[in-house]
Amino acid sequence: MLNQQDDGVLKGVLVPVAREGYPFIAAFAVLTLLLYAVWEPLGFVGLVLTMWCIYFFRNPDRVTPSREGLVITPADGVVQMIVDAPPPKQLDMGDEPMCRVSVFMNVFDCHVNRIPIDGKVCKLAYVPGKFVNAAFDKASEENERQLVAVEMKDGRKVAFVQIAGLVARRIICYLQEDQAVQAGERFGLIRFGSRVDVYLPKGVNPLVTVGQRAVAGETVIADLNSAEAARKGEIR
Repeated sequence: MLNQQDDGVLKGVLVPVAREGYPFIAAFAVLTLLLYAVWEPLGFVGLVLTMWCIYFFRNPDRVTPSREGLVITPADGVVQMIVDAPPPKQLDMGDEPMCRVSVFMNVFDCHVNRIPIDGKVCKLAYVPGKFVNAAFDKASEENERQLVAVEMKDGRKVAFVQIAGLVARRIICYLQEDQAVQAGERFGLIRFGSRVDVYLPKGVNPLVTVGQRAVAGETVIADLNSAEAARKGEIR
């Protein structure tokens, strides 16, 4: 019988798997059996690939900071770029540049995406496009992407964009317009390598830096109610 300590360790290792991954895991498992029937060492290769597939679709619980005004990263990965750029025109948020924080997910990162801020989904737009390397800046304009704008209680908006990558071929987003959302909630995923951009309201600057690793649902990108974030932007 497991004691409380053993149970905690087990939960840290055996994390839930996103249901979107079940068909892929099943396909890898069948492939493993076929490879094993052909030649035993090939079966081992298939087993490694199946374990990777399970790992890729992991869906761990996260502890999200709950203070009002905190913008939480929607994706696991590395903060790749912090630039000023106009928000996507499809979201009707104007042409004035906003601070854009880009988080790049490689094939080993958790790809379940989470809501960055409390509010209401005020605009959704899907844009078909290319599948160039998501690490390139032009991916924000050329790649397939799902655009989301969330309006806070005070009327300010935060936009975030799921961007398909070089090997990503499916963006999944379960949000609907006028849906109330909370920071840290799961809202979708991108399969097999990609990027998420977050556009911060005017006058708000990030509390992260390029090269920093971010954890979806936990890492604070910005504090909309902090004067420190704005002062930091003056020396950025």
